[in-house]
Amino acid sequence: MNIDHVATLRNARGGALPDPVRAARLAEQSGADGITAHLREDRRHIRDDDISAIMEAITIPLNFEMAATDEMQRIALDHKPHAACIVPERREERTTEGGLEVAADQNRLTDFILPLKEAGIRVSMFIAPDPAQIEASARIGAPVIELHTGAYCDFHAEGKTAERDAELERLVAGAKLGAELGLEIHMGHGLTYDNLAPIAAMPEVMELNIGHFLIGEAVFLGLPEALAEMRRCMDAARG
Repeated sequence: MNIDHVATLRNARGGALPDPVRAARLAEQSGADGITAHLREDRRHIRDDDISAIMEAITIPLNFEMAATDEMQRIALDHKPHAACIVPERREERTTEGGLEVAADQNRLTDFILPLKEAGIRVSMFIAPDPAQIEASARIGAPVIELHTGAYCDFHAEGKTAERDAELERLVAGAKLGAELGLEIHMGHGLTYDNLAPIAAMPEVMELNIGHFLIGEAVFLGLPEALAEMRRCMDAARG
């Protein structure tokens, strides 16, 4: 579960509430297998002290989403989270709008992720389901890829069935290719109760990262109930 947007609500008003650390604890108690937090360069939601507090508060893994910058590398090496997901970042975007360009930046990214791997941090690359990006991620030594499901989710919401199905096929093919290359497959971005099933049903997929939708549902249902329903949908698709 991604808790970024609990911090978004806190920062909109100022002060300390709602507390993303409390959200992380509650998510763990409610059955989440891990917590994701994205420390952006402009600190628009999660802040530096949140990362320390979250790591002290939970016993499940923390997936630290980060840009490929020297500052973020230092922070990751200082904290040593279970995992670091390398994502593209532009300050003008509201959310992560696309996958990381790995194929055109292999030399730099190889050097960038090496200290993280040596520190025992499980590195993943957040990429589009593009064979060139998947193959490049394997070449640079990343053990995990997270495929961006945003286009599939957008087409689903817009009722564009043909485009949705084509994007789903890209995700299926990407998951298979990544698994053949020895990569662990994760997926995330824009997943909801309604569009989750075909993604969760893929046997190659080992992890789903879901945040904004769950925080929105929690406004109406409560966080434990929203998370329990998402887990039910995931388990039904896997079953």
